Amino acid sequence: MSIVAAVLLGFLIDCVLGDPERLWHPICGIGSMISFWTKRLRRWFPDTKRGQFCAGIWLWLLVVVPSWLIPFMMLYIAGWIHPVVRFTLETVFCWQIFAAKSLKLAALRVYDALKAGDLPLARTYVSWIVGRDTAALTAEQVTKATVETVAENTSDGIIAPLFFLLLGGAPLGFAYKAVNTLDSMVGYKNDEFLYFGRFSARMDDIWNFIPARLSGLLFVVGAKPAGLDMSGAWHCFRRDRLKHASPNSAQTESACAGALGVQLAGNAYYFGKLYQKPTLGDALRPIEPEDIVRTNGLMMWASVFAVVLLCVLRAAIVTVC
Repeated sequence: MSIVAAVLLGFLIDCVLGDPERLWHPICGIGSMISFWTKRLRRWFPDTKRGQFCAGIWLWLLVVVPSWLIPFMMLYIAGWIHPVVRFTLETVFCWQIFAAKSLKLAALRVYDALKAGDLPLARTYVSWIVGRDTAALTAEQVTKATVETVAENTSDGIIAPLFFLLLGGAPLGFAYKAVNTLDSMVGYKNDEFLYFGRFSARMDDIWNFIPARLSGLLFVVGAKPAGLDMSGAWHCFRRDRLKHASPNSAQTESACAGALGVQLAGNAYYFGKLYQKPTLGDALRPIEPEDIVRTNGLMMWASVFAVVLLCVLRAAIVTVC
């Protein structure tokens, strides 16, 4: 039961404090580890399809295994000192793994710039949270990109970490963050990472398969208390959730589009290349900056429902067993 308490407390701390900017964050360490091994593995393995794919497998192992093992050992030592020390450390780990407030604030930066009419600043802020090219985006496209990234990262940054934290404690939570960070850094289908990042991209798809679908359903449930269209969310979720090259990305984006009554996704440029992508939802009205605020509300309701549902489920399973 201690992991349930640590998760609940960690989530509350994240909602209040977010990620303090002046403190070193473990995810930065994971990112540094990825960069360190990427440079060496790409040099050590032959520059062929097979060679780069094998290098990518080694990268995944050399990043994910330590991301699980280091917090496992730290918690083991902390438990040897005193159970309270272990609980405190695991609570801090849970806080660091969640990203609810930081995601909300990142979206609000874009919103504030759009409301101020400063499109160049809005493009700069949105470039910090999306992977697409942003230099030529219109205000409408900036708004869409922000709404989409909040929807997608509700799963990646909140609900999926929660799922793995309750499944295997902070060590598995950090392992998930490593899987997700690997995909965001090397899981691209461009000339540089097509084969080297393929294994990381596939593993991210596998690890997110259940959490993404759970997140989509919670977006549907959360639409009502968020003051949005629950029936529209359910309709678009059922119809559009598989209309994406990734098996997971459209799960939350489709429900979000239906809840808002707008159309999301569509074609986008990545690394100077146009990628053809289907649209999600129906354009019942034009998207507007206020939809960023509405999506933040939907994110928080879905997250709260996820915390309650999964913590109760974990507690019930432990009690029965």
